[in-house]
Amino acid sequence: MHPQVDQFLSQPGRWQEEFVVLRNIVMDCGVEEAFKWKHPCYTVQGKNVVLIHGFKEYCALLFFKGALLQDPENILVQQTDQVQAARQIRFTGVEEIKQLEPVLKDYIRKAVEVEKSGLKVPMRKTSDYPVPEEFQNKLNELPGLEKAFKALTPGRQRAYLYYFAQPKQSKTREARIEKYIQRIFEGKGLND
Repeated sequence: MHPQVDQFLSQPGRWQEEFVVLRNIVMDCGVEEAFKWKHPCYTVQGKNVVLIHGFKEYCALLFFKGALLQDPENILVQQTDQVQAARQIRFTGVEEIKQLEPVLKDYIRKAVEVEKSGLKVPMRKTSDYPVPEEFQNKLNELPGLEKAFKALTPGRQRAYLYYFAQPKQSKTREARIEKYIQRIFEGKGLND
């Protein structure tokens, strides 16, 4: 048991009872407890396996390599299209968690096996993301922008490309690009 997790679980909050039940289930699966990103995190051989976290509408177990897990119960959720590796199992109450306990332990143990095996989730490359025409025009017309963009980490590049491509209207895409050009020149990511 990790002292920071004990402290986290002692704080009043929306999902505290559910978090305690989830912790007991996870700890019964041969993992080590840590506290990362302000949440209980469970590891094997120093590698992240599962995280307990809560949101407004639900609490969840987040499997870091959930995309590699078999999902016979069809309960793993991909939060957004952009999430490549992680998957969640979501809950809205203690009884739901208790009813699923044997299934949850099975999924956690399989996640531990995946981590021990060294399997990796194949991640999309930056080149897999389309470059919006409006951004390509800016890359062509502004000296140094392409060099500054390529100097960003691949994750920052992907975040920008995804963000710039989202709007349906060209005018909106152009406005987004204009807003972030200076940040690209400064070597900053979308959310830095």
